Amino acid sequence: MTSSKTKPSDLIIVGGGLNGPALALAAANAGLTVTLIDSLPKTARMNDQFDGRGYALSLGSQKLLKAIGLWERVSKMAQPILDVKVTDGKPGEGPAPFMLEFRDGEIDESPMGYMVEDRFLRQAILDTLDAQPRITQVEGLVTAQEVDLHGASVTLDTGAKITGKLIVGCDGRKSGTAERAGIKRTGWSYGQTAQVCAIQHERPHDGCAHQYFLPSGPLAILPLPGNQSSIVWTEKDKMAADIQALTDEDYLAVLRPRFGDFLGEISLVGKRFTYPLNITLANSFTATRVALVGDAAHGMHPISGQGLNAGLKDVGALTEVLVEAHRRGEDIGREDVLERYAQWRRFDVATMALMTDSFNKLFSNDNPLLRLARDLGMGVVNSVTGLRRAAIREAAGVNGDVPKLLRGIAL
Repeated sequence: MTSSKTKPSDLIIVGGGLNGPALALAAANAGLTVTLIDSLPKTARMNDQFDGRGYALSLGSQKLLKAIGLWERVSKMAQPILDVKVTDGKPGEGPAPFMLEFRDGEIDESPMGYMVEDRFLRQAILDTLDAQPRITQVEGLVTAQEVDLHGASVTLDTGAKITGKLIVGCDGRKSGTAERAGIKRTGWSYGQTAQVCAIQHERPHDGCAHQYFLPSGPLAILPLPGNQSSIVWTEKDKMAADIQALTDEDYLAVLRPRFGDFLGEISLVGKRFTYPLNITLANSFTATRVALVGDAAHGMHPISGQGLNAGLKDVGALTEVLVEAHRRGEDIGREDVLERYAQWRRFDVATMALMTDSFNKLFSNDNPLLRLARDLGMGVVNSVTGLRRAAIREAAGVNGDVPKLLRGIAL
């Protein structure tokens, strides 16, 4: 339901993108009350036009979406990822001889992931939120927040004041929640821009995702339903700006030698987008009665395709910690409760941030010695079954200390 009432809630969630609503549903389904605040009006979030944007959801993320009641609303529009091929290369020269390939069926559960279009996932979220009575949805921009020993509150630009036990910032890389809580950030720009679009192609993709490491940055080709794929194409900032300014036909002329002809003729579908790439990590995931989730806690390079998946792992971990504390009669906003969440996610996020940063530096260059080393490295991993399966399990989000929701276990 949508409301301007300010009744107290267990959670005040700031940010209505993807992680905020997922956390709201997970918490509400387990008995907590939630106020979800979005600065965008609902009408702006209901656009159902195809624009080419999509998400690569790991198997663990798919299980979480199923556990919180979202998956059944998008499953028919999802494209299973049945194969992943990772190669090095140069524009116009084709892939290097060594390849890292993850095939469906190499781990106990399959497929290893799915592609879901942004428009379908957002509509499923809106429909599911409306059906959950423990969630109050409020539109407005948070202008202030306060915390004390007993609770927390936020003030909106509408003048409304919302109270609760805990504020959760799901408000992106420039998180106002983190800033107001005094949480500093560490990060830097990569001098790269991600160009995002969708293409129609002649031949079927057979559910295969491709990642080409080109000197200027990675090119990801991600399968969508039918003969369509989502493209995430990284270039240096200046080159990306010049390419984005081209006509559609000229844009395709630049893309084709990088893309290759393995899917036949290609054409653009929908809009073209660009996103500057950087890394930004919150120095702490928590403060007094405040927790950060998703990009508010950690924004990384998309080279591993794990941005949303890492955020949903935050959702699973935080929900599990809060629900268990609530059932034991603990104050869910207390420092020692929030520290359990921070400890759970800190190492995993730091490891992923280091990995994505190192991969980008290693692969986004044309040094012949580095090219040889990385190609041989991919060949070794691909030839050793144990290493390859471990990599698949990591990419599928089912490796390590996985929250219950990402194992498909309801709280």
